[in-house]
Amino acid sequence: MINQIVIESFNEKIFVQRILGSVEGVKQTPTVIAIGGIHGNERAGLNALLKVFQTIEEENICLNGNFYGIAGNINAISENIRFKNVDLNRIWTKEEILKLYLKDELEIESEEQNEIYFIIKDILNKEKGPFYFLDLHTTSSDTQPFIIISDSLNNRRYSSNFSIPTILGIEEYLNGPLLTFINEFGHIAVGFEAGQHDKEVSVDNCVAFLWLALVAAKCIHKKEVKKYSYFKHSLSLFKEDQDFYKIDYKYTIKPFENFKMIEGYRNFEEITKNELLAYSNQREIHSNIKGKIFMPLYQEKGNDGFFIISKISKFWLKVSLVARKLHFHQLLRLLPGVKLDRRNAYTLIVNPRTAKFLAIEIFHLFGYRKKMVKGDNFYFIKRDRKISEFI
Repeated sequence: MINQIVIESFNEKIFVQRILGSVEGVKQTPTVIAIGGIHGNERAGLNALLKVFQTIEEENICLNGNFYGIAGNINAISENIRFKNVDLNRIWTKEEILKLYLKDELEIESEEQNEIYFIIKDILNKEKGPFYFLDLHTTSSDTQPFIIISDSLNNRRYSSNFSIPTILGIEEYLNGPLLTFINEFGHIAVGFEAGQHDKEVSVDNCVAFLWLALVAAKCIHKKEVKKYSYFKHSLSLFKEDQDFYKIDYKYTIKPFENFKMIEGYRNFEEITKNELLAYSNQREIHSNIKGKIFMPLYQEKGNDGFFIISKISKFWLKVSLVARKLHFHQLLRLLPGVKLDRRNAYTLIVNPRTAKFLAIEIFHLFGYRKKMVKGDNFYFIKRDRKISEFI
């Protein structure tokens, strides 16, 4: 496995190794852990992290807390591809982590995961909390910057420091992302999508986000960041309000399917019902609902064809905030056909008959975002959690 590489990225040569940089703060709390390049063709985060660490060193900036930068899929980064064999951002499950302990020989992406996992575990054991995880990405389509979070109140509170679009609940549609795994242990975790893969502005957006994220985590005071106001406005485009969105639909590309998105779609672009969006094996794919297009796929690798999203009302957000703070989610257990999973205090087991009469928005309201089917029942998993020991 490749451990260190020199690549040309955004017209400059950069040195990439697993730990891109680390800074120990005077108070040693909180700790911010940022990851770039978990998809190998998304290099903007790597450049940005190196720039931020360089600025901290050159300007002798004093941090209160600790700051780590970690490189993701180094093998894929070396070839500028999303991944080699499997998507490194789709294998973060407890089952896959167990394999790291049991197998002597690992596949390429599992070796990458093994190094990242034990570095994170070591940081969590060594440093003081609270911990903030940042995952830096870019997209194959043109886009304004946006944030993706699991729908916990802690994540919402932290992401409210950024006046950019925020997508809730994507974990319902993706299996095994790193940030979802991190959230299961109660830590704040935010995914940042900076822009299109090869646009230099994506590096600038990542740099701005990193400085704002360090300030929001109270790892550094904003007076230490010379261009703080510029960074804040450059990301938000002077928009003060934060819009939240939910995912209404996902088109999943099947194995061996020849999928081709209609050219020219941008993230958050309005689409109408029955609009032609893509082709599957030369068959037309039309939108089944109206909304906004989200993350249309314009690259070879990946099985998420596109998403359709819609804005969440501020009223709903406030109601869900109050409901969760008052622990109204416990009322769900009183309903017939709903019971707590004895093996997991954050999971509800729901009879399919009951699920027919309870809109999924009810579960979302109380913070149960992930829906799984096991046997004859639905399993809804709560995203608000207490801090627990990392496995």
